[in-house]
Amino acid sequence: MLTETLTETEEIIRNSMDYTLFSWSKQKGINPIAVKYAQGVYLYDYEDKRYLDFSSGLMNVNIGHGNPRVAQAVMEQMQQVSYVTPSCVTKARGELGKKLAEITPGNLTKTLFTVCGATAIENAIKLARIYTGRHKIITRYRAFHGSSYGAMTAGGDPRKLASDSQQAPNFVHVEDPYCYRCPWGKEIHSCNRECVSHIERVIEFEGPETVAAILMEGESGTSGCIKYPPDYLQKLRALCDKHGILLIADEVMSGFGRTGKWFGVDNHGGVVPDMIATAKGITAGYLPLGALIVTDKIAEAFNDKPLMLGLTYSAHPVTCAAGVEVLKIYEDEHLIENAAAMGRYIDEQVAEMEKHHPSIGDFRNTGLLGCIELVKNRNTKEPMAPYNAKPDEMVVMNKVAAKIKELGMYAFVRWNYIFIAPPLSITKEQVDEGLAIISQAISIADEFVY
Repeated sequence: MLTETLTETEEIIRNSMDYTLFSWSKQKGINPIAVKYAQGVYLYDYEDKRYLDFSSGLMNVNIGHGNPRVAQAVMEQMQQVSYVTPSCVTKARGELGKKLAEITPGNLTKTLFTVCGATAIENAIKLARIYTGRHKIITRYRAFHGSSYGAMTAGGDPRKLASDSQQAPNFVHVEDPYCYRCPWGKEIHSCNRECVSHIERVIEFEGPETVAAILMEGESGTSGCIKYPPDYLQKLRALCDKHGILLIADEVMSGFGRTGKWFGVDNHGGVVPDMIATAKGITAGYLPLGALIVTDKIAEAFNDKPLMLGLTYSAHPVTCAAGVEVLKIYEDEHLIENAAAMGRYIDEQVAEMEKHHPSIGDFRNTGLLGCIELVKNRNTKEPMAPYNAKPDEMVVMNKVAAKIKELGMYAFVRWNYIFIAPPLSITKEQVDEGLAIISQAISIADEFVY
């Protein structure tokens, strides 16, 4: 009997294919990259092929790969104590909480540590209901807040539909301020912010006294980097204040320098939410950690009554130690300033690309959180692949994505979007490398423009 001889790469992929499940994917016919190691903005496979990581993993490896300072901090913490219950404290827990209070806007001073973005959102929803005594949460259709049941229902992402037919109760969805495809057919320079008056009507219809919170991304992410009109969040803040509604900012993706500021809301004229739910960049993806940061006013409501929220791994000392070091790295290596500068450079370069690629319909970007939207016709704005595209509607975009991978880049491609969200440590030369690859791939889509 002949025994099949596999290369090291083939064996690694085979084991993962045979014994593990892949998120958001059919399980047959996929061809994952077998990553041997990563350094800076690059991934390397077992044949030493290099891939430029132009999406920072899942928009979380903000400091770049392989920073030894994080490994050292984690090792030192594990040598001291690797786990304590959330009722105990460690130096790392207090240090990280103190630093978050320093960098968050306004009076957001107290943090409940969670294990990921979804658990931060889940606890934000619970706390909003406990604190206000109300039950409804208003959210946007084109938003993703996580894949646990409450967070999944809060988002409008269609990936929830297969498992969420009934959905968690008391979530009310509203239209998006999608200026490129305005639901009201308006132009941003002449509209009356129908996207805001729409939410105000929904609040009136639902009953303001029943609405606990409005949940919004600090800056839109994987739903298309939809740019808020300049005064959108300010107007929502005013609506919340008028009706006693909490404003929750989902900063899971847009937090920690991704938008050229510490948090996405910092780009919106002094808006201070009542809660920030975040994760990803807090440890730059090196270890799983989430955080729910709340105002001192909300925290004080539980001074003399129990806060009925809890997780086994809340304030895990090792992940907190990673977080402390990562926040130092942002400052020591001036990564947030670099994100802002590289974002401006990308804006300029994509504007030049638009002149040569008729399939580029729109580019939306804040710092290093952006996406190119591809269309078949700039006048009609027909998308190269529709929202929630079926497999047979993804033929062109699949070719684009395959070309990007073939040319040595890892990028997030979804529907008719190509995302640009590299590590905050990226240089101009590396940006040029990535955009050159995208330009070659987009040439495929150009052939389908009419």
